[in-house]
Amino acid sequence: MRAVLITETGFDGDFHKNLSIQNIPDPEAGENDVLVNIKFAALNHRDLWIIKGAYSKIRLPVVPGSDCSGVVVSAGKNVTGFLHGDEVIINPGFNWGDNENFQSGEFKILGMPDNGTLSEYIAVNKNYVYKKPAHLSLSSAAAIPLTGITAFRSVFKKAELKKTDRILIPGIGSGVSTFVLLFAVSIGVSVFVTSGSNEKIESAISLGAEGGVNYNSDNWEKELSEISLNSINVVIDGSGGNTISKCMEFINYGGRIVCYGATSGNVKDFPMARLFWKQLKIFGSTMGSPEDFNEMIKYIEKEKISPVVDKIFKLDNISDAFERMNNSEQFGKIVVEI
Repeated sequence: MRAVLITETGFDGDFHKNLSIQNIPDPEAGENDVLVNIKFAALNHRDLWIIKGAYSKIRLPVVPGSDCSGVVVSAGKNVTGFLHGDEVIINPGFNWGDNENFQSGEFKILGMPDNGTLSEYIAVNKNYVYKKPAHLSLSSAAAIPLTGITAFRSVFKKAELKKTDRILIPGIGSGVSTFVLLFAVSIGVSVFVTSGSNEKIESAISLGAEGGVNYNSDNWEKELSEISLNSINVVIDGSGGNTISKCMEFINYGGRIVCYGATSGNVKDFPMARLFWKQLKIFGSTMGSPEDFNEMIKYIEKEKISPVVDKIFKLDNISDAFERMNNSEQFGKIVVEI
């Protein structure tokens, strides 16, 4: 089968040096596995960090990718509920464990160290395979798994978002942040965003955000306080860095901050006084449990939520897809047609 392989790490400006499309052996499906013919996959920043070597325990060569949609080819003799031709998606978080509060030491994510979804076929244990929401196309459904579950857990299990909340989503445009926006809008929450792109802010408003500010402005915090009427009480962030410390300045007393990533690095100046004086709650969140994933699929089906797909690339243009992500040009998920 054809597959994308990361053959070396250390990005120097040309993804063609890191990636190649090769023919590799088809996966072998076991008695408890479902063999899926992948139709669409989607990129995550995790794939980018692996290419750049900024990830632990990298093993090369490896097929990257954690998200996909496809059709069932066959199912092992111990598998029930899946028929040839069924349209499915895959939960990429394996071995969560028994504790709903956090993942086990055996937890791993599809696409490293195991081969991922940027290939024609994949064999996956039946416990991680789910029927595609009926209202979605295969290309849209491929955008759900990793970012959808990360956003769902952040919004509903950590922040416990309610209609009366007013939320800030910093750095709108990524797959997770756009899902956070969709989930928040679905329950009627007032949403505000930041971005370095006025176009992305307008796109967020078109999806239901109330307003936004450009974080390249010297006084973006003041602008945000003005348009939100000093009402922000929830922040769900994947950037980290100085964003967290600034949010702790303007968030309301008793506010909740959920951190699911750190694309801007660590917080250099953490305002401890704001933490205890405002009686803030700060939560860390990584992906989600199988129960979270199951609840997410049901919620997406119930609310008829459609993921934001930025652009669909052909497999042969995989380097261009990564280039778009590396340049932060996307709004929503970058999808690859296999």
